[in-house]
Amino acid sequence: MKGSGYERPAEPDYGPLIDRALEEDVGSGDRTTRALFPGPVSSSARIRARESIVVAGLWLVDEIFRRLDPATEIETRASEGDAVPGESVLAEIKGDARSVLTGERVALNFLQRLSGVATLTRKFVEAAAGTRAKIRDTRKTTPGWRALEKYAVRAGGGENHRSSLATGFLIKDNHIALAGGIREAVRRAKESGGGSEGLELEVDSIGDIPTALEVLNPEKDILLLDNLSVSQIKEAMALIGGRLRVEVSGGVTLSAVPQIAACGVDYISVGALTHSARAVDIAMEIVAAR
Repeated sequence: MKGSGYERPAEPDYGPLIDRALEEDVGSGDRTTRALFPGPVSSSARIRARESIVVAGLWLVDEIFRRLDPATEIETRASEGDAVPGESVLAEIKGDARSVLTGERVALNFLQRLSGVATLTRKFVEAAAGTRAKIRDTRKTTPGWRALEKYAVRAGGGENHRSSLATGFLIKDNHIALAGGIREAVRRAKESGGGSEGLELEVDSIGDIPTALEVLNPEKDILLLDNLSVSQIKEAMALIGGRLRVEVSGGVTLSAVPQIAACGVDYISVGALTHSARAVDIAMEIVAAR
């Protein structure tokens, strides 16, 4: 099987998930298939996109079918991150029809979900084209699927924000409220390590920006503008005057991206990339058997 061209998640991030999915779907065995085909049946099948998509997760198809039968052969017809038109053949599968039929649903579930995330991400990336803004994901991912969904965001052309609470300092409104204000929250974060590696501070008011400018390091830190209107973002960018990198988040829609990106922000984080992407239409069909 061809390489994807994108760094894949480590096996612990997807191996147990595949095993659990197969256990859930197959259970004690595929009764229908085994009843109809008690012995091996050599077959060929195709996986086809029924609509225009951005491909992500084809390598997982290989992983899934090989768990059921290591002799199964997968030939990919598309690469990770490819934008393909409807009716495109994504892969051809050769092997015992019993294993192919048994693995069909689980393989398609992974491929449809991840290609859906990549497809939606590509739309947001294209909406910001021609500006400096990079599209980022968030931690609003399906529990257990984070590494895979963030992989799909990369395949779609987006960037990953922090992968977990352990991989960066992001001071949010609730942190600020509990710490007693922006100054105190930033001070504590910098004293515990945020000063050396940089941190991100979330503000949801124009009035907080002067304080943020005083306490943030322009070389390392990022100011996150949360849930501000486009007119407020423009006002905020004028106050910041290029002294900090700026990210925008909070209910960002595809239609709003061009206006937000045109304000000169560095990043736009979009929870919808993962929490609202629909599974795209992909199917498998048997094309030959003997």
